[in-house]
Amino acid sequence: MRQELRILMVDDHPMTVRGYQMILEQTMAEKISIIDTAFNCDAAYDKITSSKSKPYHLVFLDINLPPAKNHRILDGEDLGILLRKDFPDTKIIILTMLSDNYRINSILKSINPNGFSIKSKLTPKTLQDSVATVLMGNCYYCEVVNNLVRKQVSNQITLDSFDRKILYHLSLGEKMKNLPHFVPLSLPTIERRKRRLKQLFDVKEGDKSLIKKAKEKGFI
Repeated sequence: MRQELRILMVDDHPMTVRGYQMILEQTMAEKISIIDTAFNCDAAYDKITSSKSKPYHLVFLDINLPPAKNHRILDGEDLGILLRKDFPDTKIIILTMLSDNYRINSILKSINPNGFSIKSKLTPKTLQDSVATVLMGNCYYCEVVNNLVRKQVSNQITLDSFDRKILYHLSLGEKMKNLPHFVPLSLPTIERRKRRLKQLFDVKEGDKSLIKKAKEKGFI
């Protein structure tokens, strides 16, 4: 029986999503059952969690997305982690503007995506190739990501969801004493994590410098 693909595209730029849709519809329309879209974390979460009876075969994920209103899902990386946990058979292709080696490495470790492309290097052909390769059970990484994998960056910076939530709420101006209301950890644990973050980012000054460095690396 022919498999009819269920695809979800998550990106905060509707015109970009429409471009991806047109490319796939022109080249593999006979294989596609549906292409759903979501433009923020809340919409994507609703689509993903409501698909349990008929999970998506393939999800395209941007990383920089408007966070969920409850701030529990901050970006596409959190969505990817959720997908990996609850829908292990769903294929994930990351399409992002991020190009910082440390951020890419963190995403590779936390999500282990089936595909990973940098938007500035994406063409209709590479999009088609990535889908075909991933659906055959192989991984497709663009040249930038492949080079990073080969180099295996030393002094790697890998942050978990707690670290990213701490950085996110600090960037919003929250006081340290209030962070346990947003991050399910004790204040001493959060303080230890913040000290570790400063060491990882080689920051000697205060929180503003930490936030600036985290933004430069694409973690906020």
